[in-house]
Amino acid sequence: MIKFLLKRILEFIPVLLIISFIVFSLVFVAGNPVALMLPEDASQEDIEQLTIALGLDQPFIVQYGKYMLGLVQGDFGKSFRYNTDALPLVLERLPATLELAAASMIIAIIIAIPLGIWSATKKNSSLDLLATGGAVIGKAMPNFWLGIMLILLFSVTLGWFPVSGRGTIAHLILPAITLGTGIAAEMTRLIRSSMVEILSQDYVRTAKSKGLRDFFVVYKHAFRNSLIPVVTITALQTSTLVGGALITETVFSWPGLGQLLIQAVNTRDMAIVQASVFIIAILVIFMNLLADVVYRILDPRIKYS
Repeated sequence: MIKFLLKRILEFIPVLLIISFIVFSLVFVAGNPVALMLPEDASQEDIEQLTIALGLDQPFIVQYGKYMLGLVQGDFGKSFRYNTDALPLVLERLPATLELAAASMIIAIIIAIPLGIWSATKKNSSLDLLATGGAVIGKAMPNFWLGIMLILLFSVTLGWFPVSGRGTIAHLILPAITLGTGIAAEMTRLIRSSMVEILSQDYVRTAKSKGLRDFFVVYKHAFRNSLIPVVTITALQTSTLVGGALITETVFSWPGLGQLLIQAVNTRDMAIVQASVFIIAILVIFMNLLADVVYRILDPRIKYS
């Protein structure tokens, strides 16, 4: 397994190189950010001088070469907007996003596991139809709309939770529900589908025929074997969490990486955009690597080669 993990880590290096090239290319063609940095009445000479000072007049390959040289040294350049190194700014905002993502995933798991299991054990019943229907609705609702509705109901009308900001658990609840709802819907459908298939297996019927209580048959035997696809979708949902955080953090003014990235895109702050996307890519890669480890824990029969 160690050899497999080392091989996977080495495979991630070209992936990160490709990501860095794509991100730099997209930012490069987005236009010159100098116009946003200078006042509207700035002369053409001022614009040209600042462009030269920032090295933005150089060919693409030269700019990319300098970017990669800095990247190897952990230097993503300076933020045009904040006039400081980009990477420390991104890492400063990262804990807030991880806090929101973790809370959202916990909420999704709390909702999805019991609902998916109950739906599978009560196949084609009213509970099953209600759960699957709710999952479809939860998946279809846009994050920004759900967030606004939660603010109107629980913050503006009832006054139970703060509208925006970060600092207490009360600040975290509404953003976490907003971000976790879509993930819970996806996980509910997957758990139900996996459980329905496993509950029809011979070993489950054998366990029931031996007189084991339904609770032990469902949770000890069937549910554990249904966890592998759940782990897979959880790892894949990392990108969904971060992508959803871009919208959710904006709606709730949550001071995380998503809000910083949105502001950087609007102001064409290339260093912030590149550092943010690179950190997000590392998070997604790490979660997929962690999923490979969890597979082996859940099912020792899995062999890595």
